[in-house]
Amino acid sequence: MPANPLPLLSEVEAESQALTLSTSASELHGALCGWLAGGGADVREWPAKVLADAATATPAAGGALDRLRLVSSAQMGDDEFGFELLLPGAEASLSERSGALFDWCRGFLGGFGLAAGAAPNLSEESQEALTDLAKFAATAPQEEGDEEDEEALTELEEFVRIAALGLHGDVALAARRRQRLN
Repeated sequence: MPANPLPLLSEVEAESQALTLSTSASELHGALCGWLAGGGADVREWPAKVLADAATATPAAGGALDRLRLVSSAQMGDDEFGFELLLPGAEASLSERSGALFDWCRGFLGGFGLAAGAAPNLSEESQEALTDLAKFAATAPQEEGDEEDEEALTELEEFVRIAALGLHGDVALAARRRQRLN
């Protein structure tokens, strides 16, 4: 388990509802991670940025959404690849977990597009990953399944996690390296 784990899904959901954000916790986390991967600023008012709504309230310092930002930013920059997706646990149904993963992908694409712009400089692998994330974002949740479907979902989660890190490397980390060189 990472040194600084993500807040619980229920904590993020509760604070999101209190701020009247109209998105699921998983989609919101995806949007935050997409924003960060696309080079967006790591700022406390991130919900207004990733939801493209300046009227969105800023999360309280130390609250679940603020911790979500801090931990996600640290995890995305972690050399040990300790990045995690905020998704329901194994006790949730396959439908709930797959739906949350696809919501996460939708959020990621939106946040990434807002931060990186229309034509980010991506490697071939990252271009393919972005295309795959778009396919997942357009997918409907798996209603029922067997052990094979459970394994496939686990593999998809890992692919999405690595794709997000790759995109972060191509855009956000590459931009920081260029700034240091200049």
